[in-house]
Amino acid sequence: MNESSPPPAWVIHCDGSAWPNPGRMGLGAVVTGPDGAVRHQVSEATTFTGCNNEAELRALMHALRWLAQQGLAASTPVQVFSDSSVLVEQLGGRPAAPLARLAPLFDEARSVLHRFDNVRLQWIPRHRNGAADTLARTALGLAPKAATPPSQRDRKKPKKKRR
Repeated sequence: MNESSPPPAWVIHCDGSAWPNPGRMGLGAVVTGPDGAVRHQVSEATTFTGCNNEAELRALMHALRWLAQQGLAASTPVQVFSDSSVLVEQLGGRPAAPLARLAPLFDEARSVLHRFDNVRLQWIPRHRNGAADTLARTALGLAPKAATPPSQRDRKKPKKKRR
């Protein structure tokens, strides 16, 4: 018996930065087509202030709107990767306690998501979201963060012996 593989998906990696937090926001997103080629990138600074969570949410909405403008909302699955647990929890079907200040923006994001027939949101660790993070930080004129995998972050340096 042959199992069919899932249809190829569009992939969005999104991230946001605010400097200071809250402060000016930088939006970053990378949209990859089902063939694995990067089709669209977002690196944009806003003219208003907000927090990191708001910036990440706005980056996601920007990428989703771009996909919708391409006429892809109903035709192809979309996989969203974000290192914001707040975004994934609020939009992924299991909302945590609502964030009152951001509630209208989350409602707007849900309405954008409802344009798509098949969207999955997944949290990923920060070190696996480097391209979107770099785009968000670059929009604010900030240097990229050094991505350090947890296995290296948790290593303890050997102590020097005292004499």
